[in-house]
Amino acid sequence: MAQAANGRPVLSVRDVRTRFRTPGGGVVHAVNGISFDLHAGELLGVVGESGSGKSVTMLSLLRLLPEPPAEIAAGQALLEGEDLLALEPARLRRVRGGKVGFIFQDPMASLNPVLSVGYQLVEPLRTHLGLSRRAARRRAAALLELVGIPAAESRLRDFPHQFSGGMRQRVMIAMALACDPKVLIADEPTTALDATIQAQILDLLQRLRRERGMAIVWITHDLGVVAGLADRVMVMYGGQAVERADVRSLYARPQHPYTRSLLRALPRPDGGGRGERLASIPGQPPILGRAPDSCPFAPRCAHAFARCREQNPPLAPVGADHAVACWFDADAGVPRAA
Repeated sequence: MAQAANGRPVLSVRDVRTRFRTPGGGVVHAVNGISFDLHAGELLGVVGESGSGKSVTMLSLLRLLPEPPAEIAAGQALLEGEDLLALEPARLRRVRGGKVGFIFQDPMASLNPVLSVGYQLVEPLRTHLGLSRRAARRRAAALLELVGIPAAESRLRDFPHQFSGGMRQRVMIAMALACDPKVLIADEPTTALDATIQAQILDLLQRLRRERGMAIVWITHDLGVVAGLADRVMVMYGGQAVERADVRSLYARPQHPYTRSLLRALPRPDGGGRGERLASIPGQPPILGRAPDSCPFAPRCAHAFARCREQNPPLAPVGADHAVACWFDADAGVPRAA
């Protein structure tokens, strides 16, 4: 596993807050104060249930959400010293697909159905790298070969509907890697792929970050993949980070009750014992109709007490490169001192 680089981070995110205005005049507080650093060559795994704010956080950084109804209410996202949240639209377009690549969750919704795959691969190569049409087409074919698409040269003429779901996902990965980005944001990038192709893509991205120092944010529900892939992990719930740690510390010593619940829900290689059922988390994720003023996990938490329902805990250090947002001391098994 690649180790995180020392020194200045390539991407530094501070206190990002994103809201959505609803047609009835309400507000959904989708992202509530997310902060993290990402160094060259590092892979940050972002995990949590659907609706926890993982994808919205990363889309916010590149301002890919429709405004309105979305509104980035606060925060900074410094990419090599430039604040992405304050850039002029023209400059931001140069960053998207250039310095930052994005693998979207649904390739059929992200690829243009009326343009050939070749056109969609060649366009960013000409825009960001200034390649001639012939050179860009050669590179586009090489990218398709890189992600495992056979007869790549001829497939450049095909349209998205002529590819299977897994093939479309590989096209999306090729597009995200096209311009050798400094940062790659991968939103459930291997969901539509079979196990063999998934392993090939994971190996490819691992090699690229080793060879090129590419930093990766990997959004996933799969804690098993994160364990073998990530350097650090950020666990999200209710639009905020509830635990952040290096991968070994998180799996060896999880501190937040939500993180512990996620890990208990993982299937065990030995089957967990004859007749043993997988653990589940009771209750439902929170409705984020107001800014959180209490712990969002309290209604589902077996350790919740009065303070959890009155104050939202901040991320606080509990070890080297390990922080948790919880009023309960998991090691001692008692509430933390006020």
